[in-house]
Amino acid sequence: MVKNAFISVRVQEKKEKNSGSVEFQVFRFTNTIRRLTSHLELHRKDYSSQRGLRKILEKRQRLLAYLSKKNRVRYKELISKLNIRESKNR
Repeated sequence: MVKNAFISVRVQEKKEKNSGSVEFQVFRFTNTIRRLTSHLELHRKDYSSQRGLRKILEKRQRLLAYLSKKNRVRYKELISKLNIRESKNR
């Protein structure tokens, strides 16, 4: 597991006082996705984790779609900060 691949949650929690905001939720989902991805590289047949990863990916995608509709500037900043790809549908 690569330690540098994860973003510090503590730093983000101090910056972001509203843990229910869309940006913070996407941030948390991204950390979980990266952790599960590194886990699945070692344990390829862990189907429960694969299912959980797909569910989290779908949740993050829905939140990003919502954010892109509501505020395109915040959406662009978030995907560049988290280093994730923009959706093909957008």
